[in-house]
Amino acid sequence: MKRWYLYPFSVGYHLVTGIRNTMYDLGIFKSTKFKTPIINVGNLSVGGSGKSPMVMYLAQFLSKHYRTGVLSRGYGRLTKGYEVTNYDSNYKMVGDEAMQLFERFKNRFVIAVSEERVPGAKKVIDDMDLDVLVLDDAFQHRAIKAGFNILMTDFNDPYFRDHLLPAGDLRESRAGVKRADLIMVSKCPDELTEETKQYYISRIRPERHQKVFFSSIGYDENVYGREKMLPDNNLNYYDILLITGIANPKPLLEHLAKFSHRVKHLKFRDHHNFSDDDIKKIIAEYKKLGEYKLILTTEKDYVRLKTFDYLRDIVYYWPINVIIDKKEEFNQIISDYVRKN
Repeated sequence: MKRWYLYPFSVGYHLVTGIRNTMYDLGIFKSTKFKTPIINVGNLSVGGSGKSPMVMYLAQFLSKHYRTGVLSRGYGRLTKGYEVTNYDSNYKMVGDEAMQLFERFKNRFVIAVSEERVPGAKKVIDDMDLDVLVLDDAFQHRAIKAGFNILMTDFNDPYFRDHLLPAGDLRESRAGVKRADLIMVSKCPDELTEETKQYYISRIRPERHQKVFFSSIGYDENVYGREKMLPDNNLNYYDILLITGIANPKPLLEHLAKFSHRVKHLKFRDHHNFSDDDIKKIIAEYKKLGEYKLILTTEKDYVRLKTFDYLRDIVYYWPINVIIDKKEEFNQIISDYVRKN
């Protein structure tokens, strides 16, 4: 979203973030480096750019060969400090993204949260004897020096068309892309031509050491509830109340439109902490639907909505995965980094 009337304030924001980055570049501000390989997944902009599915992909891939951990801030939780997600955890303790990871993968890899990334990284690496750590959304958190940086940028809203806050949505200037080892253009359409790829690469203008990849969102063939699942082609038989609390629900809406046009969408802000009044509103809208109806949400929102008794048996979620173009090459780059470090 571009807000040109706020451009004068972006000049001041550019000055502040520029000075901060320069301080880190010159070593005036301390940046801690670890012996354990650390892969950081981040972006230049606020809002959703596909970081969570990428973190999920990396952790799943690496955990097949290495003792792997994921560390995030735990955004939206009601606790502070360092926490490791386990069977006694809930989204209020560790945040919805950490809980989403645990719900899907359980103990396949370690999932920890800490708003202080440096002590959090040290503790999870030492306590859990990790071979590799994946950092979620720490591209601007330069107090920790990751060995490998993946920068995500949305195909529909790439950083090179954006501007600094508050006129645009960039957290720092476009020059920050130089710190990335790999740039992933996310949420690409299914049919992506080589011509379009080359256009994006020409706008990104990668350095010699940088690689550019493209990825899309892959939806599961089923939606899942508490005790049952439905094939996606059965959604056509239902009136659907779609609940989203994510930064960009547009891809989900577009995908859902392939299966049903009887959709009522209630949109909440990203990481929304649903209140009792929100639930009353959801229930009221649900009751307005026809005889055959269901509530559909994202996997991240499901970990919050399912905690409400009335919704537990009527809410379904739609899992997603990242589909990477040139997957084998991408995997090899990640494997080489971890193996060599």
